[in-house]
Amino acid sequence: MKIEGIEITHPDALVFPGARITKGGLARYYDRIAIYMLPYLKDRPVSLQRFPKGIDHPGFFQKHAQDYFPDFIDRIPVKTKAGSAVEILVNHKKSLLYLVNLSVVTFHTWLSRKGALEYPDKVIFDLDPSNGDFDTLKRGALLVREMLAGKDIDARLMTTGKKGVHLYYPICPERPFDEVRARIRAWAEVLVEKHPDLFTLEIRKKKRGNKIFLDLLRNAYAQTGVCPYSLRPNHNAGVATPLECSELSRLNSGDQYTYHTIFKRLETKEAQRRDTTPGN
Repeated sequence: MKIEGIEITHPDALVFPGARITKGGLARYYDRIAIYMLPYLKDRPVSLQRFPKGIDHPGFFQKHAQDYFPDFIDRIPVKTKAGSAVEILVNHKKSLLYLVNLSVVTFHTWLSRKGALEYPDKVIFDLDPSNGDFDTLKRGALLVREMLAGKDIDARLMTTGKKGVHLYYPICPERPFDEVRARIRAWAEVLVEKHPDLFTLEIRKKKRGNKIFLDLLRNAYAQTGVCPYSLRPNHNAGVATPLECSELSRLNSGDQYTYHTIFKRLETKEAQRRDTTPGN
């Protein structure tokens, strides 16, 4: 099996046994979703979540480029606590599929780009529910969005493909991570003060109770957030899905859109776009 010139080895191997998705199916998914996903990946170092034996077995994360990677895999040197490392950029479909053939299920990206790695161009409020009450999570997301709107920030919404949601927005890469994080933490502290029964900034899970954890930790140098349209390693193969904020009321879960349903959604959205485009 070859896609984009990449040989997909063991295409019949099950990656998602519960959803009956093979490695070949995984490759076909990323081949088809690449047009939507690559703009979010471009020039951002990635952390790869690999499952060589399928998601029912322990996987592992990989950040560093390997010597055996072909030349078409873009690389970028980054500063680390130990000195430096060479990490991976996924700027082309061929690179994407090469990594998928290494059993990468999920792509996580930095919040900064090549050329300004210490200066984020994206902020994420990760809303992590402590229980399964998704209606409460939606209420929390609306409050976070209202808070940001009061600061003239038009936040965007994304399901994580698991149980939570992200509110995120672009910024000019002109302030370092520590400064950006300090500012948004101050905003989050006000939310916790106003809604103490709903939100928490408590890192330890045992102390969160049933509250929504406002996770700001990924807004830091070398930290990552799941890339939009990545698959997640859960049994229904959830997809991290960007949404219009107006769709929040109709959302039922953080993994509402999956490997099996995402393209129907995208086709519907494209048809709606064509219908509202002048001249069509």
